[in-house]
Amino acid sequence: MKFIGVYDYTVILTYMSLISGLIGIRLAYSGQIMWAMLCLLTSGICDMFDGVVARTKKNRTEDEKNFGIQLDSLCDVVCFGVVPAVILYFSGVDEIWGIAFLVFYVLCAVIRLAFFNVLETKRQQTEGGCTKYYRGLPVTNAGFILPACFLLGLIVPDNVMNVIYHVLPVVVGLMFITDVRVPKLDLGKLLSKPAKKKSKQE
Repeated sequence: MKFIGVYDYTVILTYMSLISGLIGIRLAYSGQIMWAMLCLLTSGICDMFDGVVARTKKNRTEDEKNFGIQLDSLCDVVCFGVVPAVILYFSGVDEIWGIAFLVFYVLCAVIRLAFFNVLETKRQQTEGGCTKYYRGLPVTNAGFILPACFLLGLIVPDNVMNVIYHVLPVVVGLMFITDVRVPKLDLGKLLSKPAKKKSKQE
């Protein structure tokens, strides 16, 4: 029996990120916000390295590359668009206007990812390799911003955190769709530098 899609090691971290996000939704629904935040953070960490892992396969076809781009963005919609909104909803952002903020956030995340897909597909066809900057704040940053705010809540009064949780989706959503250049951290180069230095010493 033959299956459609890609199932090799290049997409494992992307699938793990999605699974972690789905678990986070269930945990948020049951009121376990801290564990839901941990799942969101795990999704963010998986996303940090999925591109590095994928590029280790040198003989990837164009279809495999394009599949990876589409798969990554579809999973990002769930992990860094829907999951943060669900966590914030069960953290108290559940009034009518608060829900409007969350809807705005998810909409901005979808717009940002769709725009990224268009740019990345065109760039892969003309340039290849990795870009040095993003246009707009990458949606995946939500995997670190929200957990950081949760840690802040350990020392900040609840009423202040309630305000932060209501303002956060609007501010971050706007940063997703604002056309500014955000430098991209190339993990592949950072991870390879120590190895090169070591080989020179040997």
